[in-house]
Amino acid sequence: MTDLYQSQRAMRQMRRMAMQRGVVAILDVGSSKIACLVLRFDGTGRLSEDNSIGSLAGQTGFRVVGAATTRSRGVQFGEINAMQETERAIRTALQAAQKMAEIRVDHVIACFSGADPRSYGLDARVELEGQVVTESEIARVLAACEVPDYGPGREVLHAQPVNFALDHRSGLADPRGQLGQELAVDLHMLTVDATAVQNLAYCIKRCDLELAGIASSSYMAGVSALVEDEQELGAACIDMGGGATGISIFMKKHMIYADTVRMGGDHVTGDISMGLGVPMAKAEWIKTMHGGVHATGMDDRELIEIGGDTGDWEHDRRTVSRAELIGIMRPRVEEILEEVRTRLDAAGFDHLPSQQIVLTGGASQIPGLDGLASRILGQQVRLGRPLRVHGLPQAATGPGFAGAVGLSLFAAHPQDEWWDFEIPVDRYPARSLKRAVRWFRDNW
Repeated sequence: MTDLYQSQRAMRQMRRMAMQRGVVAILDVGSSKIACLVLRFDGTGRLSEDNSIGSLAGQTGFRVVGAATTRSRGVQFGEINAMQETERAIRTALQAAQKMAEIRVDHVIACFSGADPRSYGLDARVELEGQVVTESEIARVLAACEVPDYGPGREVLHAQPVNFALDHRSGLADPRGQLGQELAVDLHMLTVDATAVQNLAYCIKRCDLELAGIASSSYMAGVSALVEDEQELGAACIDMGGGATGISIFMKKHMIYADTVRMGGDHVTGDISMGLGVPMAKAEWIKTMHGGVHATGMDDRELIEIGGDTGDWEHDRRTVSRAELIGIMRPRVEEILEEVRTRLDAAGFDHLPSQQIVLTGGASQIPGLDGLASRILGQQVRLGRPLRVHGLPQAATGPGFAGAVGLSLFAAHPQDEWWDFEIPVDRYPARSLKRAVRWFRDNW
């Protein structure tokens, strides 16, 4: 437990150093693209230009000065499987973003999907030593949480207090400074596969960068794609990426559940590639330009030229109707949504007061997807785009950048986590975390 606590505190310290320097890079490592944003922090003054959002959205104090994206290489299902390829892709995206920003960046905050996340709900209750709730009292109640034995080869990625109760009053976001006798807390803990996180941390270190934070993509997508009311009343964010589909459920502005389905837009592209006998790049183009999930009478007559460069004239002038293309795409999209439905049911999403579901991510742009999703997942489905962030280029405002934009907001205003509080050494949980984070020992 001590190692985990100290390494996460070290990352927060790195983040503070980056903020003092005034510049930090945001890195979204995905299966289909690697996006990099360079943020400049310019104090906490309110940005008042026309297309920016005021301080209510928690976005003041920074602007995007550089943005770049490159095709992802060496990443599958949101996890690195070819270190050198991924390193080259990260360097490419970072150099392009630095060139646009005209500044060198040393600190990076990264997010990734995949890694088989699992959510745990912990709680604890302590008697207050004084009458006033102080930082040390919050640290004491967090330390009293009974940590489950989540198995070897797993690491804790997030550990956030989502609700405090003081005596008979529950639903407190921040009890500091209030008077009472007994303090209780509900904590959401997210564990991920250790190897995937270690590979990402090592890859970033190989790029000569300091890791100032790491987060789950599904969490970040929810932060940027859900509006304030949805985060407060309860909503699920479905982040449909290339290699994985992230699921996060929010309540009272905190993430209370996260999971990942190891299928995404790349699997739809693969089905088109095999069904039509075309290369993946061509299949991606056909999906983007002509894809859909609802066939109409017109689609039988709309012919798509497949083309090719084999030299065989008959083969290279093949056509396929749009109805056939939809017939290839729809079963895979339905399979992904059915799997998402299963995960939401397992999380008890039906019992939440609000049943709002927001689709985001690059693969959510398939025409007609929201209609299909409302039939499979529930009635209240909308397509979500990331919040407008000051200085964000128009090209980076689509659903595919929800993770990167969410990570920008997270970098500027991180939520309180377990390691933000000074937990006394003698108060560490009795059942310590068996395999604490070791991947920072080389970095610090």
